[in-house]
Amino acid sequence: MRHNYIVTYDIADPKRLRLVFKICKDYGAHLQFSVFECDLNPREKIEMERKLSQTINNAEDQLLFILIGPTETRGERLISALGLPYIKFDSSCYVV
Repeated sequence: MRHNYIVTYDIADPKRLRLVFKICKDYGAHLQFSVFECDLNPREKIEMERKLSQTINNAEDQLLFILIGPTETRGERLISALGLPYIKFDSSCYVV
């Protein structure tokens, strides 16, 4: 069964940040600078977590996987924003 997750991260090092971004982009939709929505089956989640755990520094970085429910019953995604409007990211994020 596939589930939807919000994956968000706070990475202390720019090099690791770029690597984490690339891994997350392989598994989900980029919603905001450090936020992805990922539709994963159990194998994909384990694979993604393994790749990320090999990339981050456990003493300095944090990743959160927030389960938002089964994909089949999710319905249409509705995103509202306060402040600046939500804009769908279609391009890559670059950290300098």
